[in-house]
Amino acid sequence: MSAVLPREPGNAEIAALDAQLKRTWDAGSGFWARLATVDHKIVAKRYLITAFVFFVLAGVLALLMRTQLLRPDSGLIGPDRYNQIFTMHGTTMMFLFAVPIMEAMAVYLVPLMCGTRNISFPRLNAYSYWVYVAGGIMVWVAFVLNIGPETGWFSYVPLAGPEYSAGKRTDFWAQMITFTEVAALAVAVELVATIMKQRAPGMTLSRMPLFLWSMLVTSIMIIIAMPAVMLASSFLISDRLVGTQFFNPVEGGDALLWQHLFWFFGHPEVYIIFLPALGMVSSIVITFSRRTIFAYTLMVLALLGTGLLAFGLWVHHMFATGIPHLGSSFYTAASMMIAIPSGIQIFAWIATLWDGQPRFQSPLLFVIGFIVIFVLGGLTGVMLAAVPLDLQLHDTYFVVAHFHYVLIGGAVFPLFGAFYYWFPKFTGKLLSERLGRWNFWLFFIGFNVAFFPMHILGLAGMPRRVYTYAAGLGWESLNQLSSFGAYLIATSVLLFIINVFRSLRVGEPAGDNPWGASSLEWATSSPPPPYNFMHVPVVTGREALWQPEPRQVMEGLSPSHREVLCTTVLNAEPDLRQPSATPTLWPLWAALATTLWFIGSIFDARAVVWGALPVGVCLIGWLWPTPPRLVRQRSAA
Repeated sequence: MSAVLPREPGNAEIAALDAQLKRTWDAGSGFWARLATVDHKIVAKRYLITAFVFFVLAGVLALLMRTQLLRPDSGLIGPDRYNQIFTMHGTTMMFLFAVPIMEAMAVYLVPLMCGTRNISFPRLNAYSYWVYVAGGIMVWVAFVLNIGPETGWFSYVPLAGPEYSAGKRTDFWAQMITFTEVAALAVAVELVATIMKQRAPGMTLSRMPLFLWSMLVTSIMIIIAMPAVMLASSFLISDRLVGTQFFNPVEGGDALLWQHLFWFFGHPEVYIIFLPALGMVSSIVITFSRRTIFAYTLMVLALLGTGLLAFGLWVHHMFATGIPHLGSSFYTAASMMIAIPSGIQIFAWIATLWDGQPRFQSPLLFVIGFIVIFVLGGLTGVMLAAVPLDLQLHDTYFVVAHFHYVLIGGAVFPLFGAFYYWFPKFTGKLLSERLGRWNFWLFFIGFNVAFFPMHILGLAGMPRRVYTYAAGLGWESLNQLSSFGAYLIATSVLLFIINVFRSLRVGEPAGDNPWGASSLEWATSSPPPPYNFMHVPVVTGREALWQPEPRQVMEGLSPSHREVLCTTVLNAEPDLRQPSATPTLWPLWAALATTLWFIGSIFDARAVVWGALPVGVCLIGWLWPTPPRLVRQRSAA
C-alpha cells in the first residue's frame, strides 16, 4: 500500500470503481438483507431512531408526573402507578436513551472521522443493537401490562429486595440493566478498537479530533464502570430468585453494598453521558467559529482528567448514610475538583468563539444554551458537594433541579445541536433554520421555567419521589410554573420532530460539506456511500480539510473484498489490511437467543444453564470461518 497524490481519473474509471465498491459493501435491499446488515451507518441510524423513541416515551411519562403534581391532593394517578411512571421515566432516560444515543452518534461518526470503511467488529455492532432494543421492549411491555418496576431507577435495597418488592417487577428492571450494559460494553469495545487501530494514515494522537478523544475516554469509562452495575443487578436478582443474601444485613449481607456498586457506576455514568457531548460541542464550535480549538492539548488533558476523577466521586451520593466524616471530606474535595477540567473546556470554547468569526446558526445556539445551563448546574453541584448543605437538601427537589440542569443541559442541548449539525451528513438534507431557532428558544425557556423553580421548592422542603402533596404548604404556584415549563419543552420536541419529517420530504439539499467543516466525515458525500471512502484519506494536519491542497490518499485496499486499513496506535502509520465481516443473520439469532436466556432466567433459575446452549450455538455460527470463495461470491452478488 502507498500514499499517493490524487490524480484526475476519468469519469468511466470513477464509475467503474464506485460500482465495484458498492457491490462489495452494499447492504442489500431485501427484508432479510436489511436484518443481516453490518454497515455501521445503518446500525447507528437504527440506534438513533430507537433511542429517540425511548426519549419521547420517557418525556410523555414526565408530562404525566408534572400533570399529577400540577395541583395538591391530586387523584389523577395513584401512588403505585406513579411509582412505576417515576421509575420508568428515570430508567428509560438513563439506560435506554442517554448512553445509547451518545454511542449511536459515535457508531455513525467515528469510522467516518477516522477515515475508515467500517467500524471494528461490525457483527458485534449489529448484535449490540438487537440486544439493546430487546431489553427496552421487555421492560416497556412489562410497564404497559402494569408489572413494570416501581422502586426507582436506582432500585435501592431493601426496597427492591424480595421482602418489599414482591412479584417480578424488579426482576424485569434488573434484567433490563443486563441487556443494556451488554450492548453498551460491546459498542465501547468496538469504538476503542476503531479509534486505536483504524485511524487514517497520518492521524497521530495529536491530530485526532476532540470528538474522537471524548469517545475514547468515554468508551474506556464504560468498560471500567458498567461491570459494577451488572454485578449489582446480578446480585439483586440472585437475592430475589435464588435466595442469596448479598444485601440482607440479617444474614450477613450489606444494604449499603448496593449503593457502593450502583454509584460506582452511576456517577461515572453522568460523565459517560456528558463527555461525548463535550466532543460534539468542540466540533460545532470549531466549525462555526472558523478557527482551530483554543488550547487543544489542555482540552485533551481535561477530557482525560474528567474521566479519571469521575471514578472518585460516587460516595457524594451517600453523605446521608452515616459514612465517616474523614471519608466524606475526600469525596467533597473530589466533587469540587472535577469542576476544574470542565471549566477549562468552557473557557477554551469561549476563547475560540471570541477569536473566531462565529455564525449564530441553530447548532451554535444549542451550544451556547448548553454553556449557560451547564454552568448553572455545575454551581449547584459544587453546593451539593458540601456535606452540611447536602444533608439539608438530600432527597428534596433541589437535587432534582440540579441533576436535570447537569444532564439535560450537559447532554440534551449539545445533542440537539449535534442533530442540526450532522443531520446533513445522515440524510443529505438541511433542517429548517427557522424551525431550529423556534426549537431552541422554546426548549431553552421551557427548560428554565420547568426546572429552576424546583430549586426553590427544594429549599422550601418539598421532598422528591412523592406522588402528591398537601394544600397550604406554599408549593402550588411553583409546581404549576414547573408543569407549564414541561409543556413548553414538549412543544419544542414536537417542533423538532416536525422539522425532521419536513426536511426529509422537502428539505434543502445539503451538499457534501454545507458548513465548511474540517474533519474527515465531511470529506465524503452526504449521505456517505456504503464503503464510506473510495480511497483512504491521508491526514497532514489537525484540521484535515482545512489543510492546503492537494490532499493525499492511500491506495491498495481491494475493491472486490471487504477490507479496512489498520494503522499503528501512536503515529497512525499503515500497518496491515484487515478483512471486514460480511453481512450475516447470526448476530440477530444470537441476540434473540440472548433475549430468551435473560428473560427465561427471570422465571426459572435453570434457564441460566439451559439458555446458554442456544447462545453458544449462535456464536459458533457467527464465528464459523467463511471460505474465501464464498466471500467473493457474496461480494459480487
